Amino acid sequence: MIILHLTRVVRPRRTFLRLLSTNPVPNQTTDLQIEGKSFQKDDYTNITPKILNLLERKLHTQPQHPLCLVKQRIVDYFYKTFKNARGNPTFSVYDNLSPIVSVGQNFDSLLIPQDHPTRAKSDCYYINREYLLRAHTTSHQSDLIRSGLDSFLVAGDVYRRDEIDSTHYPVFHQIDAVKLYTKDQLFPKNQELELFEKGSSCEGGKQECHTLEAMKVLEHSLKSSLGGLAQSIFGPEAESRWVETQFPFTTPSWELEVKHKGDWLELLGCGIMKQQILTEAGVYDQVGWAFGIGLERIAMKVYQIPDIRLFWSTDSGFLNQFKDASPQSNIIYKPISQFPQCTNDISFWLPDHGLYNSNDFYDLVRSIGGDIIEQVTLVDNFVHPKTKNTSHCYRIVYRHMEKTLTQEEVSVVHKEIENTATKELNVRIR
Repeated sequence: MIILHLTRVVRPRRTFLRLLSTNPVPNQTTDLQIEGKSFQKDDYTNITPKILNLLERKLHTQPQHPLCLVKQRIVDYFYKTFKNARGNPTFSVYDNLSPIVSVGQNFDSLLIPQDHPTRAKSDCYYINREYLLRAHTTSHQSDLIRSGLDSFLVAGDVYRRDEIDSTHYPVFHQIDAVKLYTKDQLFPKNQELELFEKGSSCEGGKQECHTLEAMKVLEHSLKSSLGGLAQSIFGPEAESRWVETQFPFTTPSWELEVKHKGDWLELLGCGIMKQQILTEAGVYDQVGWAFGIGLERIAMKVYQIPDIRLFWSTDSGFLNQFKDASPQSNIIYKPISQFPQCTNDISFWLPDHGLYNSNDFYDLVRSIGGDIIEQVTLVDNFVHPKTKNTSHCYRIVYRHMEKTLTQEEVSVVHKEIENTATKELNVRIR
């Protein structure tokens, strides 16, 4: 984030917008240049200049950044917990894989159905119909298994079009993990037990091809490992609970919740890997578990950081609070300062053709306002009793993290949002 020290003078409209946002002028050609590669645009292209500007930040790899500290805390736990006979860690770590993945990697390799809502343009940043910015670090799972790995952690930045508030940002960070077992590793003391069985039994919620014994031992390994991870993050007295859920790529599946400061926090999702994923990756004699965890969610709780935008700040007042920290340091974030909000509403009639999604508007607001946008909330959804036309009213909260915004400054940005929404979303301002 750029620190601005502006006096209250009248600035030309374009100059002021350029100061508030680091977005470049959109490429007018039919190609997108991303990470040194050229991609052809098509009807699925919805990636914005603001998102492209964030690709190189890789906060999880920046030493002394709070997200990097949380990542290392998780890595250190797995290094300590899983060792081979020589005392060396069995988990390998990959934190610099390209966020550009194929549709096959992001969805098909994980058995996500064609009609699943997470594939929608309104949810993902598509480069074109074939490629997108990964929506989860799980996108690399099958490739790494296919390369011969059986215990690994993947950390990276992930991209999703989402609502706007203090806990949501279009880019966040995850760690994904996979642990595979052969028969000898899962049943070292009882060679009579098997990993697989024939038939269609679903006893105990297991997959058809797994024996009940294999499923139970995998479940115990998974839950004991992740329960230990929760305690390493939140302390040995942390209370936790397991909640059954469903994911396309694991069966059975669970979410782990941890009680933190009186509230239950959803920490991670996990489960026993679908055997089909392993088979399609060329693995026929192993079973395994996997989990995914968000770094921002942990860091905001552990360090008591109130706003997700702060992770992207380059202000020394924020970063210096972590400059001497270790992954195990108990740091409580001290607010740099509190600047007042500016709140403006925008109301418009939705297009008659019905092809409107709120995430399109949120993305447009982000692209124009950048990180001075604190929150966007749909406050009214009105249907005209005669025309049956639908009107939305959104409340946009503006707040700069490093200076006080004037209403005059905000009005310039707000007007640009109105004009661009009219042009690009075919709405009619009320």
